[in-house]
Amino acid sequence: MLGGPAERRASVRLVVPGDDSGEVPDAAPGGLRRSQMLAMAAATGLSAANLHYCQPLLADIAAGFSITVRGVSAVPTVTQIGYALGLALFVPLGDLIERRRLIVLLVSATAAALVVTALAPSLFILCSASLMVGAFAAVVQVVVPFAATLAAPAERGRAVGFVTGGMLIGILLARTVSGFVGGAFGWRVMYGLAAAMMATLAVLLRELLPVSYPAAPMSYRALVGSIWELARDTPLLRESAILGGLVFGAFMAFWTTLIFFVERSPYYYNAQAAGMFGLVGVVGALAAPAAGRFSDRRNPRLAIGFALVIGLVSYAVMGLFGRHLAGLIAGVVLLDFAAHVTHVSNQTRIYALMPEARSRLNTVYMVTFFCGGALGTVLAANAWSLWGWSGVCGLGATLFMTALLIYARGMRKSDAEPA
Repeated sequence: MLGGPAERRASVRLVVPGDDSGEVPDAAPGGLRRSQMLAMAAATGLSAANLHYCQPLLADIAAGFSITVRGVSAVPTVTQIGYALGLALFVPLGDLIERRRLIVLLVSATAAALVVTALAPSLFILCSASLMVGAFAAVVQVVVPFAATLAAPAERGRAVGFVTGGMLIGILLARTVSGFVGGAFGWRVMYGLAAAMMATLAVLLRELLPVSYPAAPMSYRALVGSIWELARDTPLLRESAILGGLVFGAFMAFWTTLIFFVERSPYYYNAQAAGMFGLVGVVGALAAPAAGRFSDRRNPRLAIGFALVIGLVSYAVMGLFGRHLAGLIAGVVLLDFAAHVTHVSNQTRIYALMPEARSRLNTVYMVTFFCGGALGTVLAANAWSLWGWSGVCGLGATLFMTALLIYARGMRKSDAEPA
């Protein structure tokens, strides 16, 4: 079992700048202020963007270091692995130590790692720095459950959707921005710019976020050990984590190989043009706040099932019509919609399980999520090398079909959703 009654009654002491009110319940009395919500959305967007700047730049990085497609795929792969490590090491701390300090430290460390990335003289240094960028970018998953804690219970889904929407838009715009900046000034300049943005973000968050002391009556060792207990004893958490990992693997399979698909016939696009597809994906990302509101009012499982079907359709569209621009654009919108709705709905489900353990619940979910992304990246690189675009689309469709089978199994078991 997870902890005792004292842990399950854990409260959170919030100290808003200018307010010394002391002990308060799990949610702040006034809910999450709009300025704080915007700051958190900016934090998740900019932090998550660091994981994806490399994708439109892979061809340029490969040329700069004289390596193959398989070789350069190590950059996004180790970044995702680093993120998974950061989730395991840093995110549980959100249930143990003061959250604002943790967030600011991780954002500052990300800025330092990005400086090393921009100056990397070899592929080995680049991959090592990318691993660190990924690890420190796990701050995203400290911010999201923090937003759920600060929000009033009736607005939790909306808050999660808004802050997660910032993350998703950041991921998509990262490709557009890096495509333009990298195409005009080189990929190193893009990482230098990212470092400057993260340093600025650290100052902003220090000023706007409230101080939050989670009262978890356990050591760090016990805290980390309890993560396994959560995964073992909570079927709904396991299902959400596996579905999230499969969907993100399908998402990464597309975005990792897109630049190699569109740089040849019939498109012949460069990194800047490839990055524009990120703007197309924003249309799908706008579904995130709506998914959060839907989850506040209805069972989020319904949204997940609908999104999985849409994701399968997206790969069918891209496989059949991806060599036509309209078909590729339609596939991007559908894929991003499916990925974002699934993610927000999954997180809304798990945050309702145990308020005192949100960071640990999120650790289980997000480690699985990004391991799925890393696996999708590796499989997509090999599928592209062996079978080209058809192989990538077949891989994505297989991942969504597997997710649908797991979802159907969960429906038969009739897991009870929390209110």
